[in-house]
Amino acid sequence: MDSLVGKKLLVLGANVETIPLIVTAKKLGVFVYVTDFNPNAPAKKYADKSFDVDGLNIHGLVELCKIEKIDGVIVGVADRLIHSYYELCSILNLPCYASKEQCDYFTNKSKFNELCYKFDINTIPNFNNEFLDIKARKSIKYPVFVKPTDANSGKGISICYNEKELIGGIKKAKIFSKTKGYLIEKFMHCDNMLINYTFINGKILVSATADTATTSEQGNLSRVCLGNSYPSKFTSLYFEQLHDKMVLMFKYLGIKNGVFMISAFVENGNIFLYDPGFRLQGEAPDIVIKEICGYDQKELLVYFSLIRSINFTQFKFSDQMFKGKKFAASIWILLKIGKISRITGLEILDQNNCVVKCNIRFNVGDIVSEEMIGTESQVFARIYLVSDDLNILNNKSNLIKNALKVFDINNTEMSLNFNN
Repeated sequence: MDSLVGKKLLVLGANVETIPLIVTAKKLGVFVYVTDFNPNAPAKKYADKSFDVDGLNIHGLVELCKIEKIDGVIVGVADRLIHSYYELCSILNLPCYASKEQCDYFTNKSKFNELCYKFDINTIPNFNNEFLDIKARKSIKYPVFVKPTDANSGKGISICYNEKELIGGIKKAKIFSKTKGYLIEKFMHCDNMLINYTFINGKILVSATADTATTSEQGNLSRVCLGNSYPSKFTSLYFEQLHDKMVLMFKYLGIKNGVFMISAFVENGNIFLYDPGFRLQGEAPDIVIKEICGYDQKELLVYFSLIRSINFTQFKFSDQMFKGKKFAASIWILLKIGKISRITGLEILDQNNCVVKCNIRFNVGDIVSEEMIGTESQVFARIYLVSDDLNILNNKSNLIKNALKVFDINNTEMSLNFNN
């Protein structure tokens, strides 16, 4: 395997979900730089060297790379930095798995919908045209889901039950949209799933599928994820109905390398795609993929970013996830508004032999603000479990859900329940 020891890698973005990427690169002997506009961004303390250059400041990033003699650049988990990643690599002639066209399609939900239409792929029905035509507004069937065309992690999203709420939801979506674009979609009250892909030198791998549970406790805000179960019960339906079309779409776009995840609703036997992400995910399905399938997406991306290609035979691959030999789950602990005073039940994680990883995002003394509610910013922890036995996995997951609690300064429990 090619050595990466001593090579210099710049990571764009330093939120807490980027920490595992930095740790992985350092284990490969890479000297890791990270930059983020936030001087206190949590991932900075894990890097060998950090900077406060904003990931949207292309000129500043170019100067940083030239001064530090950077060998490769990689984007973390932030959609807003995908275009910066492409532009920076293009200017410096560094390896980049994304093209401008791919960035455009996968960071703008309206453009993604247009792309799916080209390949006869279902997306969520929308009412944008009806809203623009005042006479046709009565045809809108409530509730509807309003979201920015170019934001992620639940930001700027509303569930609206009438026209007044819809107008407010549009204003909110525009605040979080760089382009001031928004989508008015049918509110899908049905099963939810995700599909994760890995691209290596033109090979297209379906790395994981999962069923997603979401909370319904937070009114008309986005239904934040409560966890995922791997593989999805709709895996066969996906391969029968959608996979060949997705392969054609990926080949049309010329995708050769990278990682991609798409969420989907399943209603009446039909799959409706939404929310693409051409990057590593905060959900971190790569943890489950490594445990079950044998390869680390973070490692693959680090190799590509520094040597421009990946030797497919260097990595072990398995489709155990789709053969019923391995099962996995992620548990998201969501918090209500408040200041954390104590956390109980953490010891159960060490006692649970199914737990392979726990990513904790808050500590005692941290504050969950109103602005965080309805977004992934309210996630206290993501816990990952893997087992050969589905019943054991479910039992171990329930033990964690019942034991792990977070309390505020008034000794009131901040954790949301798991009834959705």
